Amino acid sequence: MLTPTAKNLILTVYLPNLTVSFCRGLLLPVLPLYARSFEVSYGLIGLVLAAEGIGTLLSDVPAGMLLRRLGQRKVMILGMICTILGVLGLVWARSLAELIACRLVSGMGLALWDISRYAYLAEVVHRGLRGRAIAVWGGIARMGKFFGPALGGAVAAAYGFRAPFLIYAVLAAVMLAAVAIWVRGRGSGIEAPRSADKGGSGLMATLKSHRRELVTAGSGQIFAQMIRAAFPIVVPLYAADALGLQVQDVGLILSISAALDMCMFYPAGMLMDRLGRKYASVPCFLIQAVGMALIPLSDSFVGLLGAATLIGLGNGIGSGTMMTLGADLAPPHARGEFLGLWRFVGDGGLAASPLIVGSVADLVGLALAPLAVSGMGLAAAFILAVLVPETLRKPEPG
Repeated sequence: MLTPTAKNLILTVYLPNLTVSFCRGLLLPVLPLYARSFEVSYGLIGLVLAAEGIGTLLSDVPAGMLLRRLGQRKVMILGMICTILGVLGLVWARSLAELIACRLVSGMGLALWDISRYAYLAEVVHRGLRGRAIAVWGGIARMGKFFGPALGGAVAAAYGFRAPFLIYAVLAAVMLAAVAIWVRGRGSGIEAPRSADKGGSGLMATLKSHRRELVTAGSGQIFAQMIRAAFPIVVPLYAADALGLQVQDVGLILSISAALDMCMFYPAGMLMDRLGRKYASVPCFLIQAVGMALIPLSDSFVGLLGAATLIGLGNGIGSGTMMTLGADLAPPHARGEFLGLWRFVGDGGLAASPLIVGSVADLVGLALAPLAVSGMGLAAAFILAVLVPETLRKPEPG
């Protein structure tokens, strides 16, 4: 029997997250090859892929501040409208500048959409259950990325690169309507809390009082998000340019990797809540670093699939780790502002990763780019293991 809180999370957080993640999964095998069809360098392909992350990065802090002013429902709806407009623009884009502009708008929408849900989870779920609740959120996102890439690759092969963008826009519009209805329902619990505006709850005060956590834990998160963001860039480009694989083969590799990834979300949550956050986060990025280092050794579909599935295993073990860490560190009186800053730091890594991968590929060749990404994973594991304290607070005995 589901509790009211669990039912509320399914309708207002988990089901919308599944739909949006599926839509994003549709584009994973398509976007790098779509950008390449404009006959640009790897560096410019990286810029197109990074543009969404840049839009998110620029919007994280304003989104956190908007939560206090507008409430979570309005921020969610505004975010989805921006995302739909950005994705629809990709259908009719005719130049690199238009591609980048559309991705920026989409990224702004995703910042508003994600932070509104993130703040809600951090607020309503007890710290001792937070790892599992957020890991389930991450696991649901992985389910979407499991089903999405194979379908996206097949649709692109049959109807052209622009077709998956239309599917994304239609499904997102349906979810926008559904969310607008559900969050109006009685007892939805999704409206932003009108907490007392305590001293130290403003953006600058939050930044000043929590700068140590944002620097140390934030540095680990930057490298963590870099290796995660690099995976859907490195694998499609390496598969197409180094191995000569087709777009449907790329979609199949990404979906199989995502299948293993999504199977690990509940064990990841259990590790975080029972043993500690580090027991999930540190192995996560070590395993991904090894998988990235194996990509240049792959000389066939099977070899690349093996490296990709190892990366999927590592990423699955870390499902929800960065979000749980941020939720643990967030002060209750300034949760929106802190989470906006926390996401800003992490999304800096997401935005920088495609630019770094593209630049390295242009300078030294595509085969060596995964080795640079592997170093990012090792850096993330080191910082989280050595410099960041354990944030799980176990109850005192007796």
